Amino acid sequence: MAHVLVLNATFEPLCLVPQRRAVVLLLAQKALLVEGDVGLWRSAHASVTPPVVVRLAKYVRVPYRGAVPLTRRAVFVRDGGRCVYCGAAATSLDHVIPRSRGGEHAWDNVVSACGRCNHQKADRSVSDLGWRMRRAPHVPSGSAWRVMGTGRMDPRWRPYLDGWMQFEETASA
Repeated sequence: MAHVLVLNATFEPLCLVPQRRAVVLLLAQKALLVEGDVGLWRSAHASVTPPVVVRLAKYVRVPYRGAVPLTRRAVFVRDGGRCVYCGAAATSLDHVIPRSRGGEHAWDNVVSACGRCNHQKADRSVSDLGWRMRRAPHVPSGSAWRVMGTGRMDPRWRPYLDGWMQFEETASA
């Protein structure tokens, strides 16, 4: 089923919901349609444009924004789905400082890699091999990463996410 981007009253991205849930929010007048899809959903008493982006009618205070969860999908999105060593399509995750050598499973130590590079690197560090990374791993921040990290991305959401996506640069090993 299609998903819909939910924005706070301030246009801050909050989350993704199934399209059916978004229609319920529209019918209950808890949300306003920002961008819709083609066609109409009809019932006996109403017709609704299928939503793509909705905005909540009232501001919802989010009490605590934790760190962006470190998931496989989120790492692939952060690195553009490409290997940071050679630029080929990424198929696996790699720890820059191997876990066997004390590296942690954290945003600034995990990168996307192709199978070939991951196998060649094995449990060695990047400096041992004389390799260079195309971009250093960093910790993503901002409310848009909650949406981007899911791996579901409708191109029509891009204008609503661009201003809210940030990177926290950290020192890489």
